[in-house]
Amino acid sequence: MKKIQMVDLKGQYEGIKTEVNEAIAEILESSAFINGPHVQAFQSELEEYLGVRHVIPCANGTDALQICMMGLGLEPGDEVITADFTFAATVEVIGLLQLTPVLVDVDLDTFNINIEAIEKAITPKTKAIVPVHLFGQCANMDEIMELAQKHNLYVIEDNAQAIGGSYYSKDGSKQKAGTIGHVGATSFFPSKNLGCYGDGGAIFTNNDELAHIIRGIVNHGMYKRYYHDVVGVNSRLDSIQAAVLRAKLPKLDHYNQKRWEAAAKYSKAFAGQEHIVVPKISCGCEIQKSVCDCHVFHQYTLRITNGKRDGLVQHLNDNSVPCGVYYPVPLHRQKAYLDERYKENDFPVTNQLVNEVISLPMHTELDNEQIDFIAKLVIDFVNS
Repeated sequence: MKKIQMVDLKGQYEGIKTEVNEAIAEILESSAFINGPHVQAFQSELEEYLGVRHVIPCANGTDALQICMMGLGLEPGDEVITADFTFAATVEVIGLLQLTPVLVDVDLDTFNINIEAIEKAITPKTKAIVPVHLFGQCANMDEIMELAQKHNLYVIEDNAQAIGGSYYSKDGSKQKAGTIGHVGATSFFPSKNLGCYGDGGAIFTNNDELAHIIRGIVNHGMYKRYYHDVVGVNSRLDSIQAAVLRAKLPKLDHYNQKRWEAAAKYSKAFAGQEHIVVPKISCGCEIQKSVCDCHVFHQYTLRITNGKRDGLVQHLNDNSVPCGVYYPVPLHRQKAYLDERYKENDFPVTNQLVNEVISLPMHTELDNEQIDFIAKLVIDFVNS
């Protein structure tokens, strides 16, 4: 059995090696390192893939979130509601802009932001909601958009973990993750489903005016060289990263299908295990019986309900199987974001999840032998 990795970027690279190498060599020869032809081409290709009017590439996913908030004109003191159970970047940019983060609990089944908690948290100062499409499937965007319309709020989708996924609306329509709210942000960090070989990010919107504002913000506030019309930042996707993403984008649906198939094998192996809770698919698909793009499994995350999660982490590591705990500490308990407004009984689900979740290796190169080996280790330890 080949070595098990959390993310096998080298194995994935082997399938696109020639295309990537040739594109990088071309960029080196042309020296078009910033905003070159590959960046422009990737922007257009991603717009077509997502079915969105505007894609604005930028330097990373954190910048993408910050620039979304800048573009919407959010001001210091404005409240922004987001999930307590997520990576810190989501709340980090709220703090950097001197906005007021309002953290709320998540759903136990999907790990995504809880609708009732959002509604309860809305005040006259609330200006935006940031749903995080955690681990690869969308939050409940139907109800989030209804709340936003009712209270005149912006919706900024944090799509860093769900690129290529789709949301199936209750009216039967289907939209790509990140294109449903007023604006969406994603990351192309190497381990993402669509990842480059460094840092990268992008912003999506169907709003022409907002897209224009954002295009200035990412480039020092310039629309004409040396004329600065808005306060901006320096956040650009470089040509080499764009070339890598261009090689991967046509394969993204295939990559995501391979992730779904690996997840289905995991879930089949864990079926019937009393203390192992497998991921739930919110669109109603049965993971073991069908392939669907409603969950693209950036992570395959179990809940271990008998108190053995930490021991399982050590057991897997002792057997050379990498794993991850995403996330071990909720944002409301992080030193940087402590706030007397938060009470522990406001976050019962998050406080439960941080003690139960464990993410297993998940990538396009996983094979049956590896999955069987990992699953047996998990089952034997949890039941011991």
